[in-house]
Amino acid sequence: MHKHAPGFDQGAVQLEVFKHLFGSVAEEMGVRLQRSAFSPNIKERCDFSCAVFDPAGRLIAQAAHIPIHLGAMPLSVEACLRGLSFGPGDVAMLNDPFHGGTHLPDVTIVSPVFITPGHPPPGPWSPGAPGACIPAKAGIQGGAMAAQLRGGQGHGPQALLLGFVANRAHHADVGGMSHGSMPLSRDVYQEGIILPPVKLVEAGRVNQSVWDVFLANVRTPQERTGDLRAQLAANRTGLQRLQALVARYGLESVQHNMSALLTYSEMLTRQGIRHLPNGTYRYQDVLDDDGCDRAPVTIAVAVTIDDDEAVVDFAGSAPQCKGSINAVYAVTVSATAYVFRCLLGLDIPGNSGCMVPVHVRAPEGSVVNARPPAAVAAGNVETAQRIVDVLLGALAQACPHRVPAASQGTMNNLTIGGWDHERHRPFAYYETLGGGMGAGGGHPGADGLHSHMTNTMNTPIEALEYAYPFRVTWYGLREGTGGPGIYDGGRGVIREIEFLQDAQVTIVSDRRKSRPFGLAGGRPGHAGRNVLIRHGRERRLAGKVTLEVRQGDRVRIETPGGGGYGKREKA
Repeated sequence: MHKHAPGFDQGAVQLEVFKHLFGSVAEEMGVRLQRSAFSPNIKERCDFSCAVFDPAGRLIAQAAHIPIHLGAMPLSVEACLRGLSFGPGDVAMLNDPFHGGTHLPDVTIVSPVFITPGHPPPGPWSPGAPGACIPAKAGIQGGAMAAQLRGGQGHGPQALLLGFVANRAHHADVGGMSHGSMPLSRDVYQEGIILPPVKLVEAGRVNQSVWDVFLANVRTPQERTGDLRAQLAANRTGLQRLQALVARYGLESVQHNMSALLTYSEMLTRQGIRHLPNGTYRYQDVLDDDGCDRAPVTIAVAVTIDDDEAVVDFAGSAPQCKGSINAVYAVTVSATAYVFRCLLGLDIPGNSGCMVPVHVRAPEGSVVNARPPAAVAAGNVETAQRIVDVLLGALAQACPHRVPAASQGTMNNLTIGGWDHERHRPFAYYETLGGGMGAGGGHPGADGLHSHMTNTMNTPIEALEYAYPFRVTWYGLREGTGGPGIYDGGRGVIREIEFLQDAQVTIVSDRRKSRPFGLAGGRPGHAGRNVLIRHGRERRLAGKVTLEVRQGDRVRIETPGGGGYGKREKA
């Protein structure tokens, strides 16, 4: 259609173009991060997320990365804005769960984007740029990164803050009481180094003290250095791309479309909620235990739909626990945002406007809004999954044909660490494992996928065996584990690892006692199992356990299947 033809809405077309332009900035940041990272967890599993924010810290665009990261990152940017003042060339770093983070291994890097009207955007970064301000311990020759961080930031009184770019990546170790920093902890201090919002880079120069303190508290400083540099590089890419948008379309147009996208997403979300029947819908489920006590831990929710707004109230959920399954408020908000985004459709631009009509109430001091110094390492990975389950269970009552049965309901976290005698260095490995997806009205559940709040990839066997003293002896689908129904739930997986050297292993998993629920008469999926094999003899392990393994031992993780959908008639 010609732009002057009747019915042509140039504003709508421009908004759609900018939706994809901002999204492409975040996607390109992710490509830079993945291809630059050192650790298999980031470069192979893609356990990271990238996003673009406005000057107030509101999410404008995101890449198709990790839901648990993306829903919580606005709170990280807001925490930086409360605690820091930003100038050109600054970069903030944080991981504090009680100041916008989720759990300590997730390190967030936040960079302001300044624009100087009348100044051209920076050219491509040259690896040979002069300067010298990267820590010597990082093993970096010269100051290429310093020049990269300084260039094009618009020094001078006319520099305007356009917004922020940020990324969050799961580091395979940030210290703490066990290798991999996913311990069966009793408080957050046992989980690793805690970083409130602090400037890693100021006016283009790396803060040597912050860099040194971080590396001094981790088991694998060389790998951490490589991953941090990749995060800095990703933000630099985002900064350059946003500056290029301003150079091409003008500052006023870019700012206008940032604001317009927020308004547009809010409008579409309100329209989507309006199509749900008014009422209050309740559901509750449990986590198997908190890793310290054997008692189940209740997660309860009441979702109230009132015209074009929703109130999500987690009153009735268990008090915060001794163990590490406590979730901070950012995690609960993130899980809620994910469910509503899935329910209302992916055509809605994923930004902070989506959550304006959704009000999350989580009792302070509960397992879904823990107070410091609660242990929170598993809240981000396990409790988040159960929050999704109870929200879907509640909303299935409002729109039963749009909600699937429960997926596996756990991330099956596996961390392994020790000393590599061949390479003469410490190692720390982290991965999550996929399982069965819940079936829905009209389709079976998918097999062996990372579901809901994770969205990561698996670590390829070749990459794992190349980087660590392990051997994968079994990796495949777990037959017969999907819940029966008219449409069966998806199958879980089996992953068995043999240890070529002594090591410490921590497993943080759930749905080992409870099972993923079915819907519309479908049966629940099978629970998972964790097994230690020593001298040919199998020993069942708890869902949450830390143990010392010996050379030749094997650990097998069998992940849950998804719930079935629809009551199957007997033959």
